[in-house]
Formats: sequence, C-alpha cells, structure tokens
Amino acid sequence: MVTDSKPTAVEATRSDSKVNEYEREPVPKNAQKGAGKFWGMYAGEHAAGTEFMIGPLFLLAGVSLQNIVWGLLLGNLMAVLSWRYVCVPIATKARYTLYHHLEKIAGKWLVLLYNLANGLLFCFLAGAMITVSATAVGIPFDMTMPTTDDWLPNSAMFVVVVLAVGLVIAIVASLGYDTVAKFANIASPWMVLVFLACGIVAFKQLGAGSWEELNSIWTESIVFAQDGESESTMGFWSVFLFAWFCNAAMHVGMADLSVFRFAKKASAGWATSAGMYVGHYMAWVAAAFMLAAQIKLNQDANPVPGPMANNVVGLAGVICVVVAGWTTANPTIYRAGLAFQAMAQTIFPNVSRFWATFTAGLIATIAGAFPAFAWQLLGFVGLYGTILAPMGGVIFFDWYVRRKGDVAAFHDSAPHTSFSVPVLLAWLIPVVPAFYLIVYQGYTAVNFVLPCWLITGVLYLVLSRKPSAS
Repeated sequence: MVTDSKPTAVEATRSDSKVNEYEREPVPKNAQKGAGKFWGMYAGEHAAGTEFMIGPLFLLAGVSLQNIVWGLLLGNLMAVLSWRYVCVPIATKARYTLYHHLEKIAGKWLVLLYNLANGLLFCFLAGAMITVSATAVGIPFDMTMPTTDDWLPNSAMFVVVVLAVGLVIAIVASLGYDTVAKFANIASPWMVLVFLACGIVAFKQLGAGSWEELNSIWTESIVFAQDGESESTMGFWSVFLFAWFCNAAMHVGMADLSVFRFAKKASAGWATSAGMYVGHYMAWVAAAFMLAAQIKLNQDANPVPGPMANNVVGLAGVICVVVAGWTTANPTIYRAGLAFQAMAQTIFPNVSRFWATFTAGLIATIAGAFPAFAWQLLGFVGLYGTILAPMGGVIFFDWYVRRKGDVAAFHDSAPHTSFSVPVLLAWLIPVVPAFYLIVYQGYTAVNFVLPCWLITGVLYLVLSRKPSAS
C-alpha cells in the first residue's frame, strides 16, 4: 500500500496475552531476526490492492511515460534510503514499538489522539481496497461499475456487494489474523507473478515495437482519457515525491519501528527495496499499461480494477484483484482495530480486540461504498503522510538531538507528562495549515510531507527546551 500496512507475524499475535510480544520492553536478542525475514514480507506487502489503482491514476493525471520511469526509479530509491537511514537505525537500537516509543516522549493521552487519527485513516484506506475487491466480485453479477465521476454509490447492487465483501473481511480480521497472515504469505508470490503477467500481456496488446511508438500510444491514451486534452497535473517532481512519500507514515513517520525492532542489524532496512521496486515500480507500471491497453482495445478509460484485469488475463486477473484487495484491507482493518483498542483501553481497560476491530471493519465497509476514496488515492496517501509522518520527526529529533542516541538512558526514562503540550503544538502548527491548503485550496498533498516533518521536529526541540535558570 502504497500505504499497504500488513502486520507482521509478531504483530498479528499481540492479542494473545500468553505470547510476549515485547510491546512495552526492548526486543531481546533471542527474538531478533535476520534480514531474510523481511525481504519477502515487504515484496508481498507492496504488491497489493492499491497498486491496481495507482498505476492507472498516473495515466489519468496525464503523467508522461518518461516521468513515470525516472520519477518512480529515483523516488522509490529515496523511500528505501528513508527506511534504511531514518527509521531502521532507531528501531534496531531502541527496539520499541512506535506507540511505546512515542509514549515515552509525548505521554499516553497524546498517543491516544494519535491512535484515533491513525485508526481512522487506516479505515479509509481499507475502504478503498474493499471497493477494489468489490469491482471484481461484482463481475459475475453484471454489476454496474462505478466510474471516476461517481463519488457516491452508483447502484444498489454495488452497495450490496461492498457490504458483503466488507463484512466478511471485518469478521475475519476480528476473529484473528493468524490464518489471514498465512494466506497472504501464500498468495503474495502468486500475486506478484500475476501483476507481471498483466504488464507483459498489456504491453503486447499495445503493440509497440519501440520506445517512440510506446510513447506515442501512451500519449494517445492520455488524450482519449482526458476527452481530447493532453494536460499533465503531475510532472517529474510530483511523481518523485509521490513515490518517496506515499509510505511516509511508515518510514520517516516511524510506524515501521514496530516491524524493524525485530531486525538483528540495520542493514535489514534494504529489504524495503523489494517492496518499492516490485510493488511500487513493476506493479504500478503494469497496472498503468492495463488501462492503456483497455483504452486501445475497448475505447474505455474507466480505471476499474476488476474489468481491467479481466480484459488482460481473464479469470486469473479477477481472482488477483479480489485477493489483492483482501490481503490489503484485512490487515489494514486489523491494525486500525489495534489502534482503536489501544485508544479505548486508556479509558476502558476491558475493551476487547474483537469489537475494536469489528468497529474498524464497519467504518471501512461504509467508506468502501463511496468510490471517491479509491479514485482519490493519489491525494489521500499524501494527506495521510502529511498528518501522521510529522510525529516521526519528533522521534527523530528527540533521538539524535535531545538524547544523543543514548539507548540506556532512553530505556530508563519515563514520560515527563501524560500529555505533552509541546509535542501537540509542534504537530498541529504545521499540519493544520497544510491540511487546509490541501483539502480546501487543492494543493498537492505530498508536497507538504517533508516540510511538515522538519518543522514539527524543530518546533518540538524549541518548545520542549527547558528554560535556563535565572
């Protein structure tokens, strides 16, 4: 996912009180894992349901083929470097989950507010993936597919299919993640191969014999999709920043502290390159070619994943869309449930993970009935990063500037307050105006991620500085 946030096996068993998942203590050496445990996980996580939407949305935005090739190549490299040198070094030294690490800095009540934002955004992302799966499930029922003009449900059948898909996913996520995690591990290699097959078949359907010919067909596809226009709303830098920051909450936002705290060495961070270049490069380009082929063969620019995959590789593509949406939405709902449970247990200690997760599933299902969340993925993931990633700036500046990377002192420290006003102000001062400019003024969301991250980190240092003695 872009923001495809699948819990690892260690996270998946947190609900089992008999298993020590080291949620509030450093991961010991005997529980640490080699780099090989992370390569397959990241390759599978980032070749999933979101990829079926993002590639075609590049074409609809009028992005040139050259900007896609080079923008994704370099932007994904920056994402890998952000994991490797920003997130993972702290993870393999502090070895705390994001939530416990942040609690030591900001206090449990501010982490509650962060969990609320985190959980809701996860639900909206999962809703988009429920929409993706529904477009494939609805094919045998001759369901009227939503178009990019449909922000609201376009038919009763669409709502029924979304509710059916969403409820199944919500129930399974609520019952536990072990079976789903095993299913995802089995399905991921197959999905990668189907994505590759979709790209190869779609490329052949385009019938291009050279780069010039492929570029010409691509430009013609943009003109058709834009009703005779050829306007690009994303240049090289937009693609570059999108590839870099579509997972901003995970790397510079430090959400993957929870994953890499189990890595023996920081070099395990290079495993993220499998996700970026298999999922966020190969799969995005393959999905974009699928829409271009659909335009050429059927004169149809509607980027609905189910029919697109069906047109290219038939039943295997339809199944892949269902599975890809499932393997993204299910763990995303699971993580949203964990965030809601952690939030609720601050006030009501006996709130169960089942009902917290089921509530998250219901919210995601309702969101899935609104196609707008799927059509607006390019903007949504940027907004998601703008809101959540700045907290990673607090962690980064706190670790390297305030604590000088002193692991022992950090482990022995206790929160100075249960609700840090300096952290709250450092977070809100840049994020609130950025939110306004993105949502109400139409500015590109990914442009705000890095400035907000830096400003939040610096403001945290300034606002939390102790006054000198008079």
